[in-house]
Amino acid sequence: QVQLVESGGGLVQAGDSLTLSCAASGRAFIDYGLGWFRQAPGNGREFVSAISWGGTRTTYADSVKGRFTISRDNAKKTVYLQMSSLKPEDTAVYYCAAARNGAGKARDRYDLWGQGTQVTVSS
Repeated sequence: QVQLVESGGGLVQAGDSLTLSCAASGRAFIDYGLGWFRQAPGNGREFVSAISWGGTRTTYADSVKGRFTISRDNAKKTVYLQMSSLKPEDTAVYYCAAARNGAGKARDRYDLWGQGTQVTVSS
């Protein structure tokens, strides 16, 4: 079974860039589609981006399209979320997740979740 650990969060200023990483353990990493979600205080967990098991298909929430880039390195068992032009409204706990049956926008597609990493964007 795959386990996920996020890192790379922190406090940045508006307009800055930040890259999140999610390292996976387990032999079946390549079989999983992967996604990033985020949850701001008082809000539900919302979809940010997803990538297919082979890395050839990606999808983004409209709110981050053109600013965030998802990628994965199956040899390193790691998925990344490169975030640029950050805005205060991007402030949230960011979670990576793995989907055995293919990634997508719906939370219930995902079987495994990391513990989250905090991203705070000051204005």
